[in-house]
Amino acid sequence: MSEMMLDTVADTTAESQFELCPKFEKTFSILGKKWNGLIIDVLLEDGPQRFKNLARRVPKCSDRVLVVRLKELEENGIVSRVTHADSALIEYRLTAKGADLRQVMNTVHNWSDKWFSPAQG
Repeated sequence: MSEMMLDTVADTTAESQFELCPKFEKTFSILGKKWNGLIIDVLLEDGPQRFKNLARRVPKCSDRVLVVRLKELEENGIVSRVTHADSALIEYRLTAKGADLRQVMNTVHNWSDKWFSPAQG
């Protein structure tokens, strides 16, 4: 077999053995969804928020999509929806799991500050 064919066989074997860690894949399937990072960032920076306040802070996200994203984050244990018994007030807040993303979000902020100019934002 030629050297080129051996390299191709070796590359194919290495590729077929490579698998993403399921936990890593799950994490990026959540954080990589459009608007999720911004929603988490608002809750990290400003604490519990009513829906209308979140909608104001993430203005390009439609209300319909915001509802879907909040439900997904809630299903994944990152956000909790808190209903106050004595009023119609509903707030969204980060769970302990969601709050643990602070360091990740800080790292993303630092990376974006380094590599993107304000004009690119």
